[in-house]
Amino acid sequence: MSDTTMADYNYGGTDEENAEIRTLSLELDADRDNFELWEKLLYACEALDGGLNRNSSPQAIETMRNTYDRMLLKFPLLFGYWKKYADFEFNISGPEAAEMVYERGCASITNSVDLWTQFCSFKLETTHEPQPVRELFERAAEHVGLDFLSHPLWDKYLEYEDRLEATENIFAILKRIIAIPMHQYARYYERFRQLAQTRPVSELASEEVLSRLRAELQAEDPHFNSKTEPEIDMAIRAKMDAVSYETFTRTQEETNKRWAFESEIKRPYFHVTELDHSQLANWRKYLDFEEASGDRARIIFLYERCLVTCAYYDEFWLRYARWMSAQPGKEEDTRIVYMRAATLFVPVSRPAVRLQFAYYEESCGRVDIARAIHAAVLDILPSSVETIVSLASLERRQVGLEAAIEVFKKKLDQPEIDLFVKAVLVAEWAFMLWKIKGSVDDARIVFTKNVEYYADSRQFWWKWLEFELAQPTTQDTEAQASERVGNVIAEMRIRSRLSLTAKKELCEVYLTYLQQRGGKDSMKKFIEIDREIFGPASVSSTDKLNQKESGAATLDAATQQKAEGRYQSYYEVYAEPDPAAQGPASFN
Repeated sequence: MSDTTMADYNYGGTDEENAEIRTLSLELDADRDNFELWEKLLYACEALDGGLNRNSSPQAIETMRNTYDRMLLKFPLLFGYWKKYADFEFNISGPEAAEMVYERGCASITNSVDLWTQFCSFKLETTHEPQPVRELFERAAEHVGLDFLSHPLWDKYLEYEDRLEATENIFAILKRIIAIPMHQYARYYERFRQLAQTRPVSELASEEVLSRLRAELQAEDPHFNSKTEPEIDMAIRAKMDAVSYETFTRTQEETNKRWAFESEIKRPYFHVTELDHSQLANWRKYLDFEEASGDRARIIFLYERCLVTCAYYDEFWLRYARWMSAQPGKEEDTRIVYMRAATLFVPVSRPAVRLQFAYYEESCGRVDIARAIHAAVLDILPSSVETIVSLASLERRQVGLEAAIEVFKKKLDQPEIDLFVKAVLVAEWAFMLWKIKGSVDDARIVFTKNVEYYADSRQFWWKWLEFELAQPTTQDTEAQASERVGNVIAEMRIRSRLSLTAKKELCEVYLTYLQQRGGKDSMKKFIEIDREIFGPASVSSTDKLNQKESGAATLDAATQQKAEGRYQSYYEVYAEPDPAAQGPASFN
């Protein structure tokens, strides 16, 4: 059932139930990030037919499945809802359907101790053959066994082997656990130590370790070879006990180091609400610590834990990708990190992760993929200045300046792009001509020819002023440069409908310029501007400015039409420069 047909679907309940679900579905189509709406929809679906069960109508059951699928596609890290979905399928369709849901859930949130433990509990209750259950426990241990709070899984694993009276397996599991820094490390060591006294020496360690211990004993005791086998076993056990205690003390130290960070984690699971600053800071420090420790497996595991809690924070995805890209042979793993962030978690309204992904692909020689990433962002955010400028820069690097300008041209010709966004793109275009082509005159033409269309853009004026202020001067050219800077301010005061605050900010920059770089008579202009902009009402021009600002809120249709056709005029000017257009406009 597609999202586009939700409003017309017969959900299998009463007319009243259908109406509620239809209303909630329509609301979610308009606001898919609204977690409360998803919960309400789920509860409404559960209530269909007086409460869903295996005898409910096929339409009602399919509606429930569709709602879970849509919700968990949007929020795949909600482990509790995967469990609820699996329970629903078990009650409706049986263990095979439930197991498929568990598999999907564990693939979506691979480091959830709770979900893996619940899956293993489900498996051991519904499967009578030990091998599939053990295989699942091993998969779970591989994914979450290093978690600081992984003891529920290890307890369940040991409990299962206890049920089968598989003491050898229990000992092997304990031997693995005692080396893992975790919350309840001490009780596992105590059980391991007690069990070690009853196990054969051959199970205490590998053949390599046992051979090394024998060699040490022979070197320490010249009569070692004359000892009986029980005496040798006792000596080896004493050695192994010392080795095990070293493991315990090392695990204890590592646990204590991590406890400082673990105790500060107040929300170890995913939720749509924001984290406070102290929680984010703790994750940063914890990652710093683990990276400094140098254990790659533990570093990756901590990143994965962090990115459940901090899934919506692009800083942690970017950090993970940067760390991964520094590891030898991890190009594909780095790509997967970016893909997960871009396709599942970080909202497209914050395009930084996606743009960094594009830069990474470009660095790997996959330029078409980099273009496709930009295009995907612009499909959803056509007015994203950051993305448009990034795409133009990509084309400049890979094709040339004209290709970059073509990007700006296409975007500026799109009527759905806001005029204030277009003003920023014009300024970026001018800067590209200046910085890349090295043509001050061509850049100045872009500003002067477009001022009538974008006079109300604060960014346009700041960029134009920045451009003129940055031009190098000599004693001979300073007067001309000063005139051009002054012309920008005069044009801004006359032609723009900026707020008074914005005009004052621009004028403050100009006054500083007059102080630091003005000529002999510059203080005359300084006093004039200072009086008219910052003086009291009786001597300033602020009343006139305010009247002008309140005169119009938007550009009229004629101006918009002229703005849409400005490229023709620009290229004509570019081909045959108009002398009157190249210099600064005059002002009274």
